[in-house]
Amino acid sequence: MRPYDIIQKKRDGFENTTQEIEYMIEGFVKSTVPDYQMAAWLMAIYFNHMTAKERYDLTMAMLESGDKIDLSAIEGVKIDKHSTGGVGDKTTICLAPMVASMGLKVSKLSGRGLGHTGGTIDKLEAIPGFRSSLSEKEFIDIANKYAVVVAGQTANIAPADKKIYALRDTTATVDEVSLISASIMSKKLAVMSDGIVLDVKTGSGAFMKSVSESVELAKAMVDIAKLNQKKVIALVTNMNQPLGETVGNSIEVLEAIQTMKGEGPKDLTELCFELAARMIQISGIDTYQNSKIILEKNIRSGKVAEIAKKWIQAQGGEPKVIDDPESFLNISSDILEFKAKKDGYIFKIDTQAVGVASMVLGAGRAKKEDIIDPSVGIKIVKKLGDYVKKGDVIAYVYKSAASNYEESMKLLEHAYIIDKEKPDSDEYKLIYDVIE
Repeated sequence: MRPYDIIQKKRDGFENTTQEIEYMIEGFVKSTVPDYQMAAWLMAIYFNHMTAKERYDLTMAMLESGDKIDLSAIEGVKIDKHSTGGVGDKTTICLAPMVASMGLKVSKLSGRGLGHTGGTIDKLEAIPGFRSSLSEKEFIDIANKYAVVVAGQTANIAPADKKIYALRDTTATVDEVSLISASIMSKKLAVMSDGIVLDVKTGSGAFMKSVSESVELAKAMVDIAKLNQKKVIALVTNMNQPLGETVGNSIEVLEAIQTMKGEGPKDLTELCFELAARMIQISGIDTYQNSKIILEKNIRSGKVAEIAKKWIQAQGGEPKVIDDPESFLNISSDILEFKAKKDGYIFKIDTQAVGVASMVLGAGRAKKEDIIDPSVGIKIVKKLGDYVKKGDVIAYVYKSAASNYEESMKLLEHAYIIDKEKPDSDEYKLIYDVIE
């Protein structure tokens, strides 16, 4: 078997076999397939795409290149949730204790933020004392005892994907559905849960900008999960504006805590209920509709907040943050107002630019080695379709002495378009599609 023949076959529009795909991935990891041949194969895939079977084979070859996380020692049903990344997406923090309140186990590996998207681990580490680096025994013990555990990703999950992504990033082959879906699912299937709910973002703050592209990606990932005999549901959700009202770390944790108490913003609350109900649905614990009724009761009774306190304490965090978040979270008191320059409706938001505006304040990373400032971020007052008058506050900018707040304000000015007309309601529809 030669890389040349495998590349030529894909270049000419034919399907690669399971053995050919495994040969390319294993060879690239072991450096017997050089960068230039892998890059040529990736470009052939970019132009000719892959069949559902090829996508699955690519996913499994990358998955098998590293460790798998066996969750069988965790009692009960384990359902994972994955978001393709967005701005203001703090759903895991409020969602985890919600589904745990109904008997599901949430044992999740999450990532850090890079670029315009935030990371769940960075947000959780804004809670004083919270530890995301856990041993395997700690991870399993916390899940069994407290029903929720969220840890940082291990270095050796799907190392082939990490090596290939670095090459894709430098050869303009990132944005291809087969490669994206295999990249995501190789990491998700390495964590051996009983099912997965996928939150595929679409819009100006998402990786996939159009609904049709996002639906295609969602279907590709669902196909891969099904071939792996995994229960799966994918939702295509809106990222044409930040989710909720905050973008940052401490301020997003504050909003997540408010949401798990029934006091959060409408869109974040609705999405958390939708994702939670879908997780419960595929677990078989209860129906989609009935689970929403029970979740509402568990929030009102304080059961969800109590689970959150025990989970946070189990991972070394300060549990009192749930009762009195503003006393324990580091939130800047140095606040600027971003105001409307004219009368009109918020017609369009470049959500990616809002994410970058938060990043340059210090809430995110331009490079992996950058240090996060948990105190800074952006609180959004006006969203799509809202009417504003000149001088009205659109957003509050929480800054520190080290923040590049001038650049942040410029980015916000470019991000918000005010018009005489309201945007089409599809622009701020929360859920576009559900793929079961």
